[in-house]
Amino acid sequence: MAKAKKVVRRAWTKDDVRKMKTMAKAKSGAAKIAKALKRTPGATTVMAAKLGVSLSTRA
Repeated sequence: MAKAKKVVRRAWTKDDVRKMKTMAKAKSGAAKIAKALKRTPGATTVMAAKLGVSLSTRA
């Protein structure tokens, strides 16, 4: 039986938040922002919601 993949959580740095806000303002889309930050789209969307940042749905 294959081993389950271990979840590794990374804290959000000020640079990560700044980059996300900049890309969101440019309407880059959640998937593209997540890839740039090396995070999952879900984690990116949740953090954006916590900060009150609107992400475009464009990929």
